[in-house]
Amino acid sequence: MNDEPQDKPGSKLAASLRRSPFSPRTLLGIVMTSLTFLCAAIAILPLVAVLSYVVVQGASRLNLMVFKELPPPPLVQGGGFGNAIVGTLIMVGIAVLISIPFGIMAAIYLSEFSSGRLAAGVRFATNVLSGVPSIIVGVFAYGVVVLTFGSYSAWAGGFALSILMLPIVVRATEEALKLVPQEIRQASVGLGGTSFQTVSRVVLPAALPAIVTGTTLAVARAAGETAPLLFTALFTQYWPNWNNGLMEPTASLPVLVYNFATVPFKNQQELAWAASFILVLLVLVTSVLSRLATARRVY
Repeated sequence: MNDEPQDKPGSKLAASLRRSPFSPRTLLGIVMTSLTFLCAAIAILPLVAVLSYVVVQGASRLNLMVFKELPPPPLVQGGGFGNAIVGTLIMVGIAVLISIPFGIMAAIYLSEFSSGRLAAGVRFATNVLSGVPSIIVGVFAYGVVVLTFGSYSAWAGGFALSILMLPIVVRATEEALKLVPQEIRQASVGLGGTSFQTVSRVVLPAALPAIVTGTTLAVARAAGETAPLLFTALFTQYWPNWNNGLMEPTASLPVLVYNFATVPFKNQQELAWAASFILVLLVLVTSVLSRLATARRVY
């Protein structure tokens, strides 16, 4: 009786198909995979470097007083930028109230109700607007709002930021609506739903996470813009004046960073780094909150 193990059927074929670890195809796959990881690391490296430097330089200057006090004059120690935080929140809030409703409605029209030359023209205009330099938007807002009302103001700053946010909201919302399967729309219509009901109760809820993500990107860009605010809101050493309807120059974090980072006074330079850290932190918190708000939705 032969006790030697017999080859199973197909074992020789499997062995012949097993690729050698030193074959050219295997080596090429290893090299390309390594190159992919290297390129990904190089792409992430600038972000990590910038964030690390901002955290190291800015976090050490943070304390409770920087949120409560006003920016100090030259050669004066201490101080803070509480008015700049409030001013940034006010102007970004104004921009959100203007850009998000108009942006979402424009995207709904492009995605759900239009397919002709008008839609192509609106898409082209949106793409052009997204590429317009922010300083040009600031000059435009200066001519439309500041010269009209005769004063720098938070409203002018919010108007300029809304123009920058609008194309991002439109494009992100349109792409999010296109990701919703057409079968869902057809099912809604088949159950007797009107076009308005289909869009408002079916399509928009399904696309909400992607819409919120795009809106967060728009808010992040608006919160960090400096040039438009130099032409519209300018800057002030004082708190926003609610009694005057915010129709006065208003402080903001980006302009404070711009003003303080270029002066030779160490205290103000440290405040500029701390303001940069707060600005990055605001964008991060906004992104995290948007993710948490949409992560548990079930469609």
